Order: sequence, then C-alpha cells, then structure tokens
Amino acid sequence: MFFRIFGWSFAVTIVSLVVAFFYGGWNAFVLCLILGVLEVSLSFDNAVVNAKILERMSPFWQRIFLTVGIAIAVFGMRLVFPLLIVGITANLNPVEAIQLAMEKGNPEDPGTYGYLLNEAHPQIAAFGGMFLLMLFLDFIFEDREITWLSWLEKPLAKIGKLDQLSVVVGGISLVLAAELLAEDPAIVMVSGVLGMITYIAVNGLGSLFNVPDAADEDAPAEVEAVADKATGRSGPTELAKATGKAGFFLFLYLEVLDASFSFDGVIGAFAITPDPIIIALGLGFIGAMFVRSITVFLVRKGTLSEYVYLEHGAHWAIGALAAILLVSIGFHVDEIITGLVGVAFIGAAFANSVVRNRRARAAAGDASEDDREPQLTPAP
Repeated sequence: MFFRIFGWSFAVTIVSLVVAFFYGGWNAFVLCLILGVLEVSLSFDNAVVNAKILERMSPFWQRIFLTVGIAIAVFGMRLVFPLLIVGITANLNPVEAIQLAMEKGNPEDPGTYGYLLNEAHPQIAAFGGMFLLMLFLDFIFEDREITWLSWLEKPLAKIGKLDQLSVVVGGISLVLAAELLAEDPAIVMVSGVLGMITYIAVNGLGSLFNVPDAADEDAPAEVEAVADKATGRSGPTELAKATGKAGFFLFLYLEVLDASFSFDGVIGAFAITPDPIIIALGLGFIGAMFVRSITVFLVRKGTLSEYVYLEHGAHWAIGALAAILLVSIGFHVDEIITGLVGVAFIGAAFANSVVRNRRARAAAGDASEDDREPQLTPAP
C-alpha cells in the first residue's frame, strides 16, 4: 500500500529533479530538492487536517481532491498565485507579469519579481494568518471528549462556550498586528478581515451541508460509526460520507485551507531562489504531491483514529503558524523555525498517542487476565 500511495509522488519527484537539472544544472537540482523538503516540513500539519476532512468525503470527492485539487495546488497556488499578486501589486497585465517573473530578480532589488512579491507579504500574511487563526480558535474553543494538553484545552473549552469568542479573539489579534507591526495598518486590516470572512463563509457553508456526526445522538442509525473488526478502526459508514453539495463544500474548504498553508511557503521560497520555475517544481510538483500522498496514507491507514492526539497537535501547529504569519508582518521569521515548530507539535502529539495506546493495551491485558483467573470456592 505504501508504494501504491507514494508511487506517483516519487515518480513526479524524479521527473521534477531531472527537469530542474536540465533547466539549471546541479544548482537548480539542489534548490528544487530543498524547496520540496521545505514544503513537506511546513505542510505536514496541513496533511493531518486534510486527512481528518478527507475521510468524511465520498470516494468521488476524494478523487476530485487528489486530481483537480492537486492541479489547483501546483499550478494555482505555486505558479499562478505569485504572478497574480505581482500583477495586481505592480499594475501589470498577465503577459508583463510572466515576463517579469522569468527575469527573476532578488527580493532586495526594487522593481523585480521577487521584490514585488515580498512587498505584498503583509497582505498575504494577514489573510492567511487570520484564516488559520480562526481555524485554530474554533478547534480549541470546542468542548471535546478527548483532550491532549488537558490543563490548557479544558479551560479554553469552558470559556469557548461564550458565543463568537473565536471572532472576538481573532479580531483583537488582527487589530494588534495591524497597529503594532504593519507599516500600512489599513491594508493589513482589510486583508485580515477578508481572511476571517473567507473562513466564516466557507466553514459555514460546509456546516450547512455537513453530514450528521456519528457521535450525534440525533443521527440516524444508518450513519452511525461502525467498527472494522479486521483492523480495530472505526469511522463513518459509506452512507455517512459527504456527497453532492456537502462534498463540494468540503472540497472547497480543503482548497482554501491548502492555499492558506501555502502562503508562507511561497513567500519563503523567494528567500531561497527567485526562479519561478524552480519554485513551481520544488514547492508544487514535489512538495504538494507528497503532502497529498501523506494525506491519503493517513486516511487509508486510519492513523488519526489510532493516534488520537495527532489532530490536536496539528491544530496547535496551525495556531503557531498563524501567529508566525501575523508576526512576520513586521519581522522576518526564518522558514526553518516555521517548519520546526510544526514538526515539534506533530512529533509530540504522536509520541503522546503512542504512550496512550500502550497504556490502554496494558490496561486491557490486565483486565483480561483478571477475567481468566479461576475463582476459588470454599470447601463444603
């Protein structure tokens, strides 16, 4: 199953590296490889969250996400999006933006492609940061049966009962970032509010057409969770998978979420190389393909059901990424720090999940031994 899921990613990686080599020699080869690794390290938490949503979608919409979605991720976010930003910022038509992109240019040189994209960073960071911050806040303010950092998550869930608290906290965070960090607070405020509106709209539409939760007492019996006796995993039945409008809005939500995760990688890539071709090969073809494969692997293996803290770790990594994006409005944050923070949260959540599973198996083993112990009856 591993090679079936990751086979295309390895094949695309090899082809991309070969193309990079013929395009710019060993230097382009190494830069392409570095960008691919950077994208995977920055987006592993994205894969975890994607997997949690993808497992709720029907096979049809899963295929759409893995085909149409990958095209949007590769060509839309890693190639078209930077061109669009530069075109809007510099008031250029598409042809002029492409010509400017092919001239490359260092982010430190005024008027170049890299410089113009870097100048648009505050708006991009505000939009992506607020979208991800709202996602994080909605997660930690929700009351959950299973908690990871219980000493913190349980109190947050209690105060989260206050209606629209995530909007209040998000709004305060945006105002502070705009006033304290931005050279042009008005532009940052507008971009951040648009990020919040996008999250609320897409998340609201997804909730409107959402399938009943398996844990919901009001859910009909045919959509309740079932256990796979062979694997011990549990999940929604095929009848509970999102189809039609529900599947479409989950797909839309995933694409916007993926775009928000891509902002820091796209901007950070220009600190490594200003060449849009190398960036598209490294971030798009290598990085995006592997993120999709990791997402599918997590779904097929039922990893999120087995390692229950992974979802929590991913959302805390999202919260950290949102904070980093907002801070980057005024200060440069090294991409290595961004990647390591996400890996640290995911790694800690995975380790805690392993410990939890071992304790559960040990407890189950002790209970079964007690059941098998013969009962002594007193002699007559």
